[in-house]
Amino acid sequence: MTADGRIAVRPDDLPIAIIGAGPIGLAMAAHLVDCGRSFIILEAGPEAGHAIRQWQHVRLFTEWESNIDKDAERLLLCAGWQPPAGAAMPTGGEFLRDYLAPLSALPKIQPHLRFGSRVTALTRSGLDKVRTAKRGERPFLLQIRTADGERLIEARAVIDASGTWFTNNPLHSSGIWTAPELAAAGHIRYGLPNVLGSERQRYAGRTTAVVGSGYSAINVILDLAEFRASQHETRIKWVVRRDSVDSVLNGTGRDLLLAQGWLGQRLRALVARGDVEAVTSFRVSDIEAAPGHVVLTDTTGISLAVNMVVAATGFRPDFSLFRELRVDIEPASEAVRGLGALVDPNLHSCYTVPIHGLAELSHAEPDFYVIGMKSYGRAPTFLLKTGYEQARAIASAFCGGATLERPAPVRAVQ
Repeated sequence: MTADGRIAVRPDDLPIAIIGAGPIGLAMAAHLVDCGRSFIILEAGPEAGHAIRQWQHVRLFTEWESNIDKDAERLLLCAGWQPPAGAAMPTGGEFLRDYLAPLSALPKIQPHLRFGSRVTALTRSGLDKVRTAKRGERPFLLQIRTADGERLIEARAVIDASGTWFTNNPLHSSGIWTAPELAAAGHIRYGLPNVLGSERQRYAGRTTAVVGSGYSAINVILDLAEFRASQHETRIKWVVRRDSVDSVLNGTGRDLLLAQGWLGQRLRALVARGDVEAVTSFRVSDIEAAPGHVVLTDTTGISLAVNMVVAATGFRPDFSLFRELRVDIEPASEAVRGLGALVDPNLHSCYTVPIHGLAELSHAEPDFYVIGMKSYGRAPTFLLKTGYEQARAIASAFCGGATLERPAPVRAVQ
């Protein structure tokens, strides 16, 4: 007992805090369940897989068998779950319904979920970033915002699996948010808007520029192309920084698998028929909104006027969460430093990232890890099965054969 009468809780008796109830956060929980480690899952949204809910209309480009964590699968099978066909490629909605929702509802996981709990800051209890002495012996302190106000809780370790979905890259090619882009927000959608569903009227019969050359951009282009089948006045401009789209359409180096896949095949046909106009060597340097349309200007002064823009320009991690922790970040990709060279999009595709584990994911801050999409920084080379392997490696380090016989208390500080 402390001098002020509080019951003392040893750091090792505190739970491991998992930030994010997406597929990687829930996989982390499943791995900890296997060895009896106590944990708490803090999710900002109202349900598991909240970010995936935003793109549930999109089909994944990998099969079911690659999107299910093995430890999670064992827990589900023990509960009578019927696995989906392994060779099928699910939509985001199917992935939620048939895997994440049942996983989050398991009795060994559900009681540890805290929805509507946004983690806004991480630090060490009683220490700021500068203090070194006995740093690893102090519990983590998490600042959490809920509908009822702010809470502070302590944790034995922290796993940040919060992802990057809600922190888009800007449309501006220099990577900065500008006032003209913010002013044109009514004409711009980021990521993977549901152009065939809830936002259909924004795009049907209009001219849309899709900016980007990855899977997200191609998915949006394919959806927009469906409008052209019945509404020929719909126009699609595919805007890329590349000097040519041949590598995406025909396959060279890192783009080979994309070109050979079903997305690449459909895209080739659309470009060949003239349903999609490729605008190459276009680096957005200015955005100007006007009634009914927006004008994009590139670095050479060439302008492009369209009704709508879809900025499929990728995502970036939010570092504000752990500003008070000693975190090692690779400066170019903003990946965890140990992963920088392994996930570099200039060198790798999703399928060529080498296997990695605890050593590459470690930071100068003991017992703190960033896993999943966020660990890759801005690199768009992440696969779910890679994140599951990250969770397995970290859980192995925490478990070490030890089992807790009772759930550890969540220590509320305020």
